[in-house]
Amino acid sequence: MTSKPKLDILLCAPRGFCAGVDRAIQIVDLALKKYGAPVYVRHEIVHNKYVVDGLRAKGAIFVEELEEIPEGTDAPVIFSAHGVARSVPAEARARNMFYLDATCPLVTKVHVEAQRHADEGHDIVLIGHKGHPEVIGTMGQLPPGKITLVETVEDAETFVPRDPDNLALVTQTTLSVDDTSAIVMVLRSRFPNIAVPHKEDICYATTNRQEAVKAVAPRVDTMIVVGAPNSSNSMRLVEVGERAGCRVSVLVQRASDIDWSLFEDVTSLGITAGASAPEALVEEVIDAFAERFTVNVEIAATAEENIAFNIPRVLRQLEEASGR
Repeated sequence: MTSKPKLDILLCAPRGFCAGVDRAIQIVDLALKKYGAPVYVRHEIVHNKYVVDGLRAKGAIFVEELEEIPEGTDAPVIFSAHGVARSVPAEARARNMFYLDATCPLVTKVHVEAQRHADEGHDIVLIGHKGHPEVIGTMGQLPPGKITLVETVEDAETFVPRDPDNLALVTQTTLSVDDTSAIVMVLRSRFPNIAVPHKEDICYATTNRQEAVKAVAPRVDTMIVVGAPNSSNSMRLVEVGERAGCRVSVLVQRASDIDWSLFEDVTSLGITAGASAPEALVEEVIDAFAERFTVNVEIAATAEENIAFNIPRVLRQLEEASGR
């Protein structure tokens, strides 16, 4: 019997669910327990197929727009963790819908910042990715033309504002820390009076997961990020792994997606997970490698997270009864 080759696995910590994702999933779960199925969810509650499919099996119905929800329903409607434009709750109220907002509080903070800057008369620059639900939601907090999206350093270099001395900056929460810093540097150089956040808009979880990958990637041959291709924070982790020198840094949604040809001669592997990827999928990936290798798993911890966000008051009694 041929012995299996040895593989050292460095498991990044922190990884996986952040407080905002955990809160959003709790909101759907508790709403199903309190009100029964169906519960409507506008957009994927978080960017992870495994999570979405699990909630769908319990009775959640996912829609892209409120117009897909039947008229006169008394079922709850939940807004995703990524946040929504002001027009969405306005439409829900106009249709007498009962809605619950699962927007991550750190995204809400960016919305509040954008509104405050607008109230002070600033034009706003938003660093983010066009078409991402969070960006759509943030831009939708203000009238058209009040926020300009900047995606790259090149955009920052060519941006022409109406008033260069009357600008404010906000960012998407799930960006690459390094890429965003480079864009901010250009904007501050060109517009010295631009108002910037007192603290980075990029959320603690995104920053912590990127720092963990930066620490692990130089120590391993290859890197796997467990996450979804439409998850911004997961894709940024892949990029961070590449930049840190991994010859292979890839995204997989789950173990069945692994391209084993990339790991034929691997002796060391780093594993992390995006903020919307459950730990069950990380364990699934480790188990898949354990079938082919004799694995030694070591935790590589770079930070400790103990943040939790409150859920809506209407669901809080159920949360307390469940012992969370």
